[in-house]
Amino acid sequence: MDNTPYINRKIDNDLLLWMRENNRKPLLLRGARQVGKSRAVKRLSEQFEYFLEVNFESNNEVRDLFAKGDLSPFKLCQELSAIYQMPIIPGRTLLFFDEIQSSVPAISSLRFFYEEYGELHVIAAGSLLEFAFQEIPSFGVGRVRSMFMYPMNFFEFLNACNHQLLLQAVQKADCKNPLSEPVHKKAVELLRIFLILGGMPEVVSAYVNNNDLLSCQRILDDLIISLRSDFTKYKKKVSTSRLSTVFDSVTAQMGRKFVYKNMSNDYNSRQIKEGMELLIMSGLVIPVVHSAANGIPLGAEIDGKKKKLLLLDTGVFQRLLGLPLSDLLISDDFSLINRGNIAELFAGLEILKSSSCYEKKNLYYWHRENKSSNAEVDFVIQHGRNIIPVEVKSGSKGAMQSMRLFMEEKQSSFGIRASLENFSELPGIKIVPLYALGNFIA
Repeated sequence: MDNTPYINRKIDNDLLLWMRENNRKPLLLRGARQVGKSRAVKRLSEQFEYFLEVNFESNNEVRDLFAKGDLSPFKLCQELSAIYQMPIIPGRTLLFFDEIQSSVPAISSLRFFYEEYGELHVIAAGSLLEFAFQEIPSFGVGRVRSMFMYPMNFFEFLNACNHQLLLQAVQKADCKNPLSEPVHKKAVELLRIFLILGGMPEVVSAYVNNNDLLSCQRILDDLIISLRSDFTKYKKKVSTSRLSTVFDSVTAQMGRKFVYKNMSNDYNSRQIKEGMELLIMSGLVIPVVHSAANGIPLGAEIDGKKKKLLLLDTGVFQRLLGLPLSDLLISDDFSLINRGNIAELFAGLEILKSSSCYEKKNLYYWHRENKSSNAEVDFVIQHGRNIIPVEVKSGSKGAMQSMRLFMEEKQSSFGIRASLENFSELPGIKIVPLYALGNFIA
């Protein structure tokens, strides 16, 4: 049992709102391994008199119970109550199915809890659910609500580190009302630390309690070993060695268009694509797909063959790449800070985390390949009916030709430059500090 103090999460308020709804659906909490799903549910359980946690990965007995075929919620609750010696009472008990991907019948049972026992609070969580869904002919559409969870964002990190006043100052600032320079420098300093740590709750908790970056690196090493060990669960016909090779290539090519031929000659493009898709399904790898961006939705004009791939966390990334911590902590040279495109990774993840927990947001970029000149915009996002380009830049100089070309062609109302600069404006361009990008977009 994890006895470390709970770190408040953005999703906590959404969980409370779900709890208070009258016409509640069973809740399915989705996300990669180790992002804090179970702890968020246990935090919510403090609102209840009873909390019954059923772990399908570790308990064969309950897997067998659901596998019998009788998925009547009342009968299941009677048997679960007897097995765990815990009362299951609507309004007083929170029933939590953890690692539910280990039991396809348990996933199927969620729709019946909605149809036949809607007054009971039921939450399920899992980290490899996309694989389990492939075995279910039709999941309970309209009968189960999904929430998506990611590692902590930068603002959650600031809150965990008790920098609430700094957090409030950043939230109030904008391009017409920039931060004072000392406050801006403090935020940049904390951003550097966050790039090293990332947002995995176990790592952030260790830093908050011990303030020791080196011990956090050891925890990241443990997490990486754990994440790699899960490769055996993805698909039996895909070897762990192939998945590891693809995973390492994603790390090496991070922030650039993924090129198959840059990988090992041991695998053909079909095998590489299969491994990539499994890593994306697991949530470890996040695709940024090319969009022509001629209109909304951005997903209407994509080229699936052109994609950049992001890892789920900057801390995991810097550890895999072996980036020098001194460069991230001390250097004023953005090119050193941005080794391996870690700033672009951070920007993409913050855009992803800024979205509603009720939607699985997709990321897009724009690229024009021309014999005479190439143009690329790091990210394109929808803002109302407008399409806004976002570029991660290293300094205050530069014409931002790709962004201006995009804005002229797509008639964007403005563009966003994210960098280590303070809030400011140029004609048609909003300059946003990298650390504030997620909040600005939200």
